[in-house]
Amino acid sequence: MQRRRFLGLMQRSVTTIAGGTLLGLLSAAGGCAGHRYGHILKSDDADLVGSHEAGAAVWNPLVDQCVAKLLGRCDAGVSQTGSFENPALAPGELPPPPPVPGPATVCFIALENKSAEELIDFKDQLYQRIDSQVNSSGRFRMISRRMVDGALRETRLRPDSLFLPVNRDLFAMALGRQGSPVDFLLYGTITSGTTEKNKSTQRDYDLTLEMVNVHSGEYVKETATIRKGYHQSVAGKWWNYGFSAKSDD
Repeated sequence: MQRRRFLGLMQRSVTTIAGGTLLGLLSAAGGCAGHRYGHILKSDDADLVGSHEAGAAVWNPLVDQCVAKLLGRCDAGVSQTGSFENPALAPGELPPPPPVPGPATVCFIALENKSAEELIDFKDQLYQRIDSQVNSSGRFRMISRRMVDGALRETRLRPDSLFLPVNRDLFAMALGRQGSPVDFLLYGTITSGTTEKNKSTQRDYDLTLEMVNVHSGEYVKETATIRKGYHQSVAGKWWNYGFSAKSDD
């Protein structure tokens, strides 16, 4: 009788300890309510794949692909900014400095978001990422964004109105008076296409970059695409794309 009672007490103790250990592990993994855990990512760590929106795992490689494709097609050559005639100068106004041969200058006009998602804080980050990658190519030199905004205010032109040659010339002259002559105008557009199937969604994200030569009006356009699936569970991914679908990590 005492032996059975002892064994029963031991069994209840082991069950209590095991349950407490499991609860502790779950608490450590999930975190306590109201608390969050942060960690620094290494340079080779994969970006977090968002469960509801595009996120870094989509935008960063999308920019890298599109910029590489665009610059691979663009013939930069040497800056041609000396081909513009100096505008009429006001009394006492000094002429702009003569152009210095070097990398072609690029003016990043706008990054439009026409997708189904709000970019929120990603818009400025994408602008800076595109700007930095074009600048680091060695064949192009980006004009300061502050200079671009100043020239748009001075000329009272909208970014989409610069496709007209007369407006493009006015804008280029305004930049030239600021000491920032321009060879190319760069436009970026983000679009998306959504496909629904029951409780699963596929969204195709496109980034299009268009480089316009202000001297000739010729342009080069490139688009990069990344597709992403959204499901209520991993089973949704397997059901729609099969077990051979590549992992998210």
